[in-house]
Amino acid sequence: MIFQDSIIALSSGRLPSGIAIIRISGPQTRFVLETIASKVPAPRHASYSQFHSRDGALLDTGIALFFPGPASFTGEDSAELHVHGGRAVVQAVTEAIISLDGLRLAEPGEFTRRAFLNGKVDLLEAESLADLVTAETEAQRRFAVLNGEGRQSELYLDWRRRLIHARAMIEAEMDFADEADIPGSVSATVWTDVRKMIDEIRTHVRGFHRAEIIRDGFDVVILGAPNAGKSSLLNALARREVAIVTDEPGTTRDLVEVVLDLDGVKVRLTDTAGIREAPGKVEAIGIGRALDRAREADLVLYLKDTSSPQSISDDVKADTLRIGTKIDLLDEGPQRQTSSYDALISTATGEGIDALLELVTGRAAAAVGDIGDILPSRQRHISLLSKTTEFLESSLSLPDDQLELRSENLRLASDRLGRISGAVDPEDLLDVIFSQFCIGK
Repeated sequence: MIFQDSIIALSSGRLPSGIAIIRISGPQTRFVLETIASKVPAPRHASYSQFHSRDGALLDTGIALFFPGPASFTGEDSAELHVHGGRAVVQAVTEAIISLDGLRLAEPGEFTRRAFLNGKVDLLEAESLADLVTAETEAQRRFAVLNGEGRQSELYLDWRRRLIHARAMIEAEMDFADEADIPGSVSATVWTDVRKMIDEIRTHVRGFHRAEIIRDGFDVVILGAPNAGKSSLLNALARREVAIVTDEPGTTRDLVEVVLDLDGVKVRLTDTAGIREAPGKVEAIGIGRALDRAREADLVLYLKDTSSPQSISDDVKADTLRIGTKIDLLDEGPQRQTSSYDALISTATGEGIDALLELVTGRAAAAVGDIGDILPSRQRHISLLSKTTEFLESSLSLPDDQLELRSENLRLASDRLGRISGAVDPEDLLDVIFSQFCIGK
């Protein structure tokens, strides 16, 4: 696809920096290089250059790179200018480029969108690039890299190929039923495979929560009565003062969240208001939010002060670890060996904190499972996969003498699979997807 205009953006992140990379793509790329750098470098070779404005003023010195299309990321002529990463330098070079005819600033995700429209990547690979750019943990990086290799795309394309084959068999039966080399019934092959595919898709969809944990984090909520040591534990695990700690009950009235990286897995740790009867109006709102958050959590740390135990009434059904706190206030004896807790800790002395951290890390790792598994990584995928199974089930539910309707349902199912990778996609959906990318990518 040939675009009439060329785009430019800073692609190297926040300024100031040691080096800034300005990316250009489009039909005017050669003209930009000839005007700004006075030459077009040899393809894919770094060339030391002076960068000048249109009136000849020296802007900076740096490296110019040229990637002729279609052998480029976007599939069209592209270039990179590596300049010094000062704000004034980048602004001067950018303004000099966009002052040229046919140049404009890129919109979010526009480079990747052009790569998609030119067949360089599909939608799944484009989304994995966005995940790679925003990856904060090792698990997120590995997940994005594996998806970027096209494993997701191959799985969905294989299902789509099987559906296209099934439709071909059905239509062959309808059009050439009298021919000797066309089987009299395709039910033994087509419909058996359709049932198998439904099971495969459902199994795949069930892995979505694992993908959510990798991308958004393993959700851990700290719950307990007032003064059970919740905020102290949050600070101890975060290794910094995140929450205010006092002896006054009800100090924490809202949710306080920190993000930890535990052995490469993102973990969101949330401190909550103490649960108690007859709280004040504002505190009651905080308690309601605490219980709501706990009900949605992947893991709840239920804290109880061992020196002055107070139970709380709740209907939380999430996986729970029962934690005994303030054991530094206990004498050596049976209370320290009680089996009613999964862990005993003291935030004052640090006793038991590392052991608790290992427990949480183990639960998070178990929830993520094998990162090498192929998982649906977006809610968009889940919606389209669910629609796919609906059409497949509708096809199976129709009587044998309605082959045309059964075939149409298979066509609709394969259409939904095609929309996941972008083989079939309306323009407005592309607008939504690429608007979520960062500028310069």
